[in-house]
Amino acid sequence: MTIDSTLRKAFLQPRSVALVGASPDLKKNNSRRQRFLQRFGYTGKRSSRSKDMALSLWMDSLFLNNRARAYARTNLPSPSGRGVGGEVALPRLTTCLLLVAVGTATVPAAYAADKRAAPVDDYPSKPVRFISPFSAGGGTDTVARALAQRLSEAMGRTFVVDNRGGADGVIGTELGARSPADGYTLLVANLGTFSLTPNLRKVPYDPLRDFAPITQTTASSTVLVVNPSFPVNSVKELVALAKAKPGQINFGSSSNGTALPMEMLKLMAGINLNRVPYKGTGPALIGIISGEVPVMFGGAINTVPQVKSGKLRALAVAGDRRAQALPNVPTVAESGFPGYEANSWNGIVAPAGTPRHIVSKLNAAMVKVLQMPEVREFMTADGAEPAYNTPEQFTAFLRADHAKWARVIKTAGLKETQ
Repeated sequence: MTIDSTLRKAFLQPRSVALVGASPDLKKNNSRRQRFLQRFGYTGKRSSRSKDMALSLWMDSLFLNNRARAYARTNLPSPSGRGVGGEVALPRLTTCLLLVAVGTATVPAAYAADKRAAPVDDYPSKPVRFISPFSAGGGTDTVARALAQRLSEAMGRTFVVDNRGGADGVIGTELGARSPADGYTLLVANLGTFSLTPNLRKVPYDPLRDFAPITQTTASSTVLVVNPSFPVNSVKELVALAKAKPGQINFGSSSNGTALPMEMLKLMAGINLNRVPYKGTGPALIGIISGEVPVMFGGAINTVPQVKSGKLRALAVAGDRRAQALPNVPTVAESGFPGYEANSWNGIVAPAGTPRHIVSKLNAAMVKVLQMPEVREFMTADGAEPAYNTPEQFTAFLRADHAKWARVIKTAGLKETQ
């Protein structure tokens, strides 16, 4: 009779109460271990899952009762026979039943219940990586580093910024989407990589499906700035010069998405400027400050400090209202182009499938950081406004922003050919 058939029969014909004893003497225990296995018909080096279970039960009995007494009770009559050293000799059927009653019911059931219990939340237990999809020095990078420093202090683990610039932020964003969904790789999302570039051309990720939104971090205006040596002081003067020199003025941008504010102005003003692409806002700022390009739109968090230091001159802000950091600089709409509006934002996302409790824990920690007076002061001074929300609210925001820019790009005919 096979072990499986014996077990089935044991369930159909249960009849025993068993007491298994194990002497602390190692030699005796080894001998009883062999007898224990022989009752199941195991000899030599033959191995099977059932044998492993039997050995596991044997070791459990030794561990659980150092005095060699492990008890298992059923509603069945006692077996006959005696053993030595406190062991009751068991017939094969009774031993199989004991294996089922104790080995496959009691102990594994306890293990299973333990696995079902909520795990101890020790996240994060190792360093966390922030992927910034642009080179160091830009607005996205600045936000990531400000958060990383404070989160490291608040959560007791290092948050490291990993700059992965290139291809308009697509390389770093795709890397974030393809990373393990374990909470140890996060991505800094922004207007360009989530709402503009995916609507302008095909990208190897879905901004609405491949990520688990955590929270928005900033909201800011984009600022139209020029090199101080460039002979224009307003949007009207820029438009007039561009019309006098069609196709002869270059502008810088860190991605196709961040070029959209200028493309909108070109469309509304009927002018032609040539785009010079950079791998990030940092390199683009160096380009305009050095005079490599005379004009560009840049995030307030990067351009405002340069404007205040005199390295750049602000012509207008692209938002629907004036920036707090630049109260004397008009909006593009106020400068003769009503309806023009292009606000910028940043946020933090994780790969889709990241456990909910990790997303919630990160959200709570980030919101606390963004509420810190020193963090708010830092961001506000540089032209950005701290913005935070719940994962659900940030998800809704991303969908609405993506849809808005899809309509704008389609209406303006700016979508690139595939």
